[in-house]
Amino acid sequence: MSERLIHKQADLQGLSTAILLPSVDLFGAPVRNALSPLTQVVGIGLFQRTVLTLQRAGIRQLIVLAGSDEEQLKQALGRGPRITIPVRWMPIREFPLDDPRTWEALAAEVRGFCLLSGVAGVFSRSLIEQLRQDIQQGQAIVVAHKTVRHDIAPHPAGFSRLSLATGVVEIADLVVLPAALLGAAGRSANEAGTIPIRPWLEGAAADGRLRVLSTGSNPSHWYQDLRDIGDLRTAERKLFASLKSDFEGIVDRYFNRGLSRRFTRVFLAIGLSPNSVTMLATMVGLAAAAGFGLGTYAAGRASALLFQLAAVIYCSDGEVARLTFTESAFGAWLDIVMDNVVHMAIFGGIAMGAYARAADTPSAWMPLALGAAAIVGNVLSFVLVSKAQRIKAASRWRMPTHAAWSDFMLKNVASRDFTVVVLFFAILGKLDWFLWIAAAGSIVFAAVMLWVVRPSAVTRA
Repeated sequence: MSERLIHKQADLQGLSTAILLPSVDLFGAPVRNALSPLTQVVGIGLFQRTVLTLQRAGIRQLIVLAGSDEEQLKQALGRGPRITIPVRWMPIREFPLDDPRTWEALAAEVRGFCLLSGVAGVFSRSLIEQLRQDIQQGQAIVVAHKTVRHDIAPHPAGFSRLSLATGVVEIADLVVLPAALLGAAGRSANEAGTIPIRPWLEGAAADGRLRVLSTGSNPSHWYQDLRDIGDLRTAERKLFASLKSDFEGIVDRYFNRGLSRRFTRVFLAIGLSPNSVTMLATMVGLAAAAGFGLGTYAAGRASALLFQLAAVIYCSDGEVARLTFTESAFGAWLDIVMDNVVHMAIFGGIAMGAYARAADTPSAWMPLALGAAAIVGNVLSFVLVSKAQRIKAASRWRMPTHAAWSDFMLKNVASRDFTVVVLFFAILGKLDWFLWIAAAGSIVFAAVMLWVVRPSAVTRA
């Protein structure tokens, strides 16, 4: 059997289909939250965000059991980022959830497992990816927030509670069911006259066929139900907290990110695209470089602050892209290229400013030589870092140690942390000292990256 066919069959038998219930929760109760599936959550409607998150997590097929707002939901999916997975619409008026034939029709559309989800919460992509990894033959999975006492009454909205042998758990509107059991669930609905999910889950729990994935076991596996404005604010905080870049340094992580999120909210509110934010940061960075070229102490301090502001805005472009699902290969390339253009302009501006201050001295040529060395080192570093990223994407490192060296250099050295160093020397009035560090550092970094991506470290494609 070919490897391609094996992967295709494995995908069909896995968790590749999601069934969405925008109008009711998984146990059939109408959603009475103050927020609707069209409520904006950080620039994206709640229903659209749910679909895009499932798509990014590897779901390949979507079935929507829609109510009276079907047309509005369709229009919402037609705006913004492209939905690339097939979406089948099944109106509840034609496919009642308490009709066993509805569940038999759903079972015919699913191979392997299906994800049943409401649209009254925001969840992480990694949570869905974990559910896809945890599937086991014949078992259902529920996502639980916490275990509570048996004597506590059910929550009025948002959460549903399920009795298990270990206690009562609050479960999110996310349930994984084996496709083979959807038809059986439908037959039980005909007997009870209700949506079959709760009795089926309770029966599966009694038979030992129910697994619980706790959101508290991993911070990245978060779920936030939305009942009111307070929950919406909490969900937005969780979304912002989940943002990070693969190559951010300490300054980005603990300082720039705190400021960039404020800018990101403004950029989302006025509708700026990620690439527009990148170009805005570039203009601020180039203005800082021009200010350094003046060579005065006041201009140096102001330019160092502008450079730090550019670094903050550069964090925002990626945040806008990830929050609105508008990441692109061109956007990533533009971000890296413009970042390096600004760095080279900064080196050149500081060199010109230092030259202006020392124009009448015999060593006036030194700042220009150091600036040129820093620029050349930056160009070489950019080329070698791009090559290392291509090697990593193609999984062509010969040994794990080579990959580890590359990751170490990219995550700990190739960052914007030196903006703080520039600010420090600007305050001291010693920007010419920074030129020595920039020239030596960029050349050394390029030399190390050249060693990392040497031919002996890379396998042939």
